[in-house]
Formats: sequence, structure tokens, C-alpha cells
Amino acid sequence: MRRLRSTDLKLYGRILGQARPAWPLLVLILIVELLASPLFLLTPFPLKIAVDNVIGGAPLPRFIDLLLPDWSSATPLRLLGTVAVLQIVIVLLGQAQELATYFLKTYTGEALTLRLRSALFRHAQRLSLAFHDAKGTADSIYRIQYDAPSIQWVTIHGAIPLLTSIVTLVSMILITAQIDRSLALIALAVSPFLFLLSLEYNRRMRADYHEVRGLESNALKVIQEVLTAVRVVKAFGQEAREEGRFSKESGAGMRARLRLTLAEGLFGLVINLVIAAGTAAVLFIGARHVLSGRLTLGELLIVITYLTQLYGPLRSIIRQAATVQSSLAGAQRAFELIDELPEVTERPDARPLRRAGGAVAFREVSFAYDPDHPILQKISFAIEPGMRVGVVGKTGAGKTTLISLLMRFYDPTEGEIALDGVDLRDYRLADLRSQFAIVLQEPVLFSTRIAENIAYARPDAGREEIVAAAQAAHADDFITRLPEGYDTLVGERGMRLSGGERQRISLARAFLKNAPLLILDEPTSSVDTETEAEIMEAMGRLMQGRTTFLISHRPSTLRHCDLLLVIERGRLVYLHSDPAEYVAAASRFGEPKIPLKEEMP
Repeated sequence: MRRLRSTDLKLYGRILGQARPAWPLLVLILIVELLASPLFLLTPFPLKIAVDNVIGGAPLPRFIDLLLPDWSSATPLRLLGTVAVLQIVIVLLGQAQELATYFLKTYTGEALTLRLRSALFRHAQRLSLAFHDAKGTADSIYRIQYDAPSIQWVTIHGAIPLLTSIVTLVSMILITAQIDRSLALIALAVSPFLFLLSLEYNRRMRADYHEVRGLESNALKVIQEVLTAVRVVKAFGQEAREEGRFSKESGAGMRARLRLTLAEGLFGLVINLVIAAGTAAVLFIGARHVLSGRLTLGELLIVITYLTQLYGPLRSIIRQAATVQSSLAGAQRAFELIDELPEVTERPDARPLRRAGGAVAFREVSFAYDPDHPILQKISFAIEPGMRVGVVGKTGAGKTTLISLLMRFYDPTEGEIALDGVDLRDYRLADLRSQFAIVLQEPVLFSTRIAENIAYARPDAGREEIVAAAQAAHADDFITRLPEGYDTLVGERGMRLSGGERQRISLARAFLKNAPLLILDEPTSSVDTETEAEIMEAMGRLMQGRTTFLISHRPSTLRHCDLLLVIERGRLVYLHSDPAEYVAAASRFGEPKIPLKEEMP
């Protein structure tokens, strides 16, 4: 229990720290909400005056008589009219207070949510690929989209109503005690039971809410996977199977949510029964006090009205403390994402890098996602600036991992990678990655316009530069034939364009970036021979003067290379300095088994 309280206090502290920029607005909301207390206290007074002073003929209480002008209470009819007007004024003030509170809560809550979502999104982008590989993206999406709003439910819909309910509760207790102390004590007698019930409920429910959100995240993961690969699902006719998988994951979340709802309902039932018992006791004893002359009927009506409003804040305090557990579970999950540390970090004294020369050296580099499954082992080679290096090997040999290490998506488990003689880990991350342009086997386009996709490499590029890059990549011809030209929307992941068109836009992006190092990962594997020829011609010009790494299974794409790296099972087995010989052998025998110029030990 002590550990739980310590964890809770730490979580509350983090929530308050995250909400610090909105503290002035939170204080304003608290002040406006506190105005509800005096309005609540005024609500039954028109009824009391009408019963005791208009109908019963009793004189007005002194403090009311001082507040009202003489003409308003000169006759019973005037006093009744004044009471009616007073009732309307109190209602109007209450509605104005509610409107102001609603607007301030909505604005502040959305601002808090946006700030936390932005922080989560920013951090998720900075986490290493190893994290996303292991966790998947759906869980991060759920935390950003659905767990982030928890901060407004804890602060605005939890903490503030809790404080205002406490103030209202204390105020009503004091006024009720002034009227009849014994009734106030009876009304409060149920409080210890409610407090103990709340403690027990809170202790049990936090972990359950955390589990529910995890199950809902799993269902979102299925949706994301299926809709991302919807073409594959349709091609294999697996719609029903995926629907079943989604129903299974969603059903688990639904059943867990129903269990929580049942527990909440039972908790509310017990609370209401305890409060009903307190109300019945006050009504019974209060009626006897009226019969004995200790109370007037108007005073009893005030006590009953206050009792209703007294138990309202008390019920709100208990229920807020209970329902806030779901929001605390969401906030906890959001902070868990923020607490994830990227495996690839930047050193405090990292050096800047304006434009690299392009000399690359791997020195005894090994890498493994886990110790039992090495991916690369003892890779060593060095290349000069401007060299074009082909990387070949069977699927799964470690070619893409080699490039990922070069761009510092991961750090080597052992060894060192140097750029211009400096360990990659000594450079600033943003500066290092700005030295690379990359063209992937599956071009990555965003669901915006063609011009924006090309300019993703350099968002400040002008239209003339964008067009020049497209012309260099042989993309201008097909772009200008489109109805909206460079303003054509490409659709999600560029699916409104053909594979060759997407690849040429990707090449145009690389031309526009004009980086000193170039990564080409199977750039022609999914296009026809004619399109391949156009892309290869464009790539030939793109590679000029740049250190280039070209991953390919097609021997024809390796003719432009100065050096060949042959990787087998994570090891660099050969350096081949005559790609033409490799290409000739491959064209005759497929996978060549020929004497190569340099055999690695």
C-alpha cells in the first residue's frame, strides 16, 4: 500500500508538471467553479421566504430584510413577486456560471491534451527503430490518441470538481449546523462508510483499467495491420479471417470493459443506498423536530434541500475519486511512452557536421537485435569519397541492416563505423542523417501533393528547384500529363500512382536533397525493363560525385559500381573490385560462384 501511494503521488506530480503552462487557466476555472457554491446556497432561500414569510406570515430574517428595499416587501404580494424575480436571477447567474465553466474547461482541456499529444508524438519519432520494431506502431498510436486526453480528465474533470465539491460540502455542513446541529451530524454519519468504500474501489480498479486500455490497443493494432496491407488481405481472400481476429481482440476488450462497468454500477448502487439511508434518517428526525417546534417547515425544507445538495458534492467526491482511476491509468500509459529511452542517443559533446566528404569505414562491426541471433559479424571495409559500392547477398544476409547502421538507425553491438575518419556516434544525429539521401525498394510517399512529396527532402525548396529535380529523375513528363500536374494528390502511400511513377518521385526527392551520400535499396526491383532503363539512367547521374551504396539482386544495376560487397549470413565474405566480371558471370550462371579479386579471411 505504501508503494502504491508513493507511485500515485509521483504520478500526480508528473500530471501537475505537465499541466504547469495551464496553471493560470486552471486557477481561473477553480474560481469560476467555486462561484457555484454561493449560488447553490442561495437556491432554497426563495422557497423558504415563500413558505415562512409569504404564506406563514412570519417576519423576514434580519439579513434578508436589510438586503431588500422597503417597497419590495411592503405587502405579501410584492414580497412574492420579489421572491419570483430572485428565483429567476439565481437561475440566470447559475447558467452564466455553468457556461463560463464549460467554455474554460473545454479550451483548457483541449490545450492540455494537444500539448501532451505533441510531446508523445515528438518522443515517439525520436525513439529508436528497435523500439518500434519490438512494440509496433499501433500501441504508440493508441497512447497518443486515446491515453493523452487522460490529462484533462484528471486535472479538469477530476481534481477541480473534487476541490469545488469539498468547498461546497463544507459550506453546506456549516450552514446546516447553524440551523440544526444534530441533523448535520446525522447527515455526515455516512461519510466514513463512503470513504472506506472509495479506498477499496480505487485499490482494485487502477490495474483493471490499465489492462482494458492494453486490450483496446491490441484491437487497434489489428485494424492498422489489415488496412495497411489491405491489398494482400484481398488478394488472399482473408477478409473473414481478419474480421475474426479483430472480433477476438475487440471482444476481449469489450468483456473487460463490461466487467469494469458492472463494478462501477455496483459501487454506485452501494453509494446511493448509503446516502439514501442518511437522507431517510435526516427526514425522520427533522420531521419530528418540526412537530416539536424546534424547526419551522421552511427551515426543514432548507435542510432537506441542502441535504440533497450536500450529498451531491459528497457523491461527486466519491465518484470522481473512483472514475478518475481510468484516467490515471491512461496518464500512466502515456508517461510510460515518454519514459522509453531511445537506444540511439546523441552525446552531449556531439560535433556538428555541415557536409561530409563521404569516406566510410566499417571496423570490426557486429550487430544483433538480441544476443542469441547475430545479424552482422566482424564486418570491416573502407571506401573513398565518391565511390559507388554494390551490396549483394541473399535475402536475410544483413544488407539492409548494414545500411541502417550506416545511417545510425541502430548502433553496432561491437566495433565502430566512421565517416570521414570520425565515429558516427560523435556526430550530431540530425547533422549525420542530413548527409544521406535514400531511395527504397518500396517508395514512401505521403498523402499530399506531388510537389510536397518531392520537397520533403528540402521543405524550403522553390517550385523551380522541384521541377528541376523531377526532370533529372525523368518524372516531369508524367507529372505534367496529370490533370493537376505537381498539385496532384497522390493518395495514401502514393497508391494513385504506378510503382515506376512513385519510384521516380522518390528519385526526384533524392536529387533535390543533394546529399553527399546516397542509399539505393533495390530501387528497380518492382519495375519493368523499360522503366528500369529510365530509372538507371537517372540513378547514374544521381550517383556522380556521391558516395553511393546500392543494394540490389539485379546484376544489371551493379554495372555502375566501383566495388562489390558480398555478404553471406551476416559476414562479409568477399570484396569484389570488378563488378563487370560479377555481372557477366551472373548473366550466364545466375548466382555466381567464381574466383573473386579479394577473399576476406
